[in-house]
Amino acid sequence: MPGLKHEKLCAAPVAGVDEAGRGPLAGPVVAAAVILPARGVPRGIDDSKKLSASERERLCARLHDCAIVGIGIVEADEIDTLNIYWATMKAMTLAVEALAQAPAHVLVDGNRLPRWGHTATALVGGDAKSRSIAAASIVAKHTRDTIMLAHAETHPAYNWHSNKGYGCPHHLRALREHGPTPLHRRSFAPVAAAYASLDLSLSRNTPTA
Repeated sequence: MPGLKHEKLCAAPVAGVDEAGRGPLAGPVVAAAVILPARGVPRGIDDSKKLSASERERLCARLHDCAIVGIGIVEADEIDTLNIYWATMKAMTLAVEALAQAPAHVLVDGNRLPRWGHTATALVGGDAKSRSIAAASIVAKHTRDTIMLAHAETHPAYNWHSNKGYGCPHHLRALREHGPTPLHRRSFAPVAAAYASLDLSLSRNTPTA
């Protein structure tokens, strides 16, 4: 499980930052920033991908109770405007800015850092190396999953309660059959193709003078 080796090398307080939702065809990209408490850190914090949904839900609730948490959300329309890379950087920035306490150092999962004024370190595979980043990965993943479950109620055809907006076969089939929703990312190739197909179908069905 991720430890505190990297946190101990930095000035305190240290915030871990991670994101969820770079790859899906629909929904927002969500980032979280977490400053863990000196004592009382919940047991079981790990890379969110290694945890079940129920474990993430439990740990996310505990982290909101004991840690300092900030969340940043960038919606699909802004992802299309910025592109997914810069939308992710913005979500991370918003998450750190949402912290109730300014961090002295920020540990970020990945190999790139947002353009901000914070002293920070990028850690490739950070969610498996840093407990703070792993905590952020749990909060980001659970927050985004909760958002997509709510959207699944409004758009049941796309099976978001299961795929959370990722391009699984059921989702792709629904995209072809029903077309995109306002929550789809127009700049992503399968969604762009669905829009193009819809435009072509409309043009064929438009009466000519």
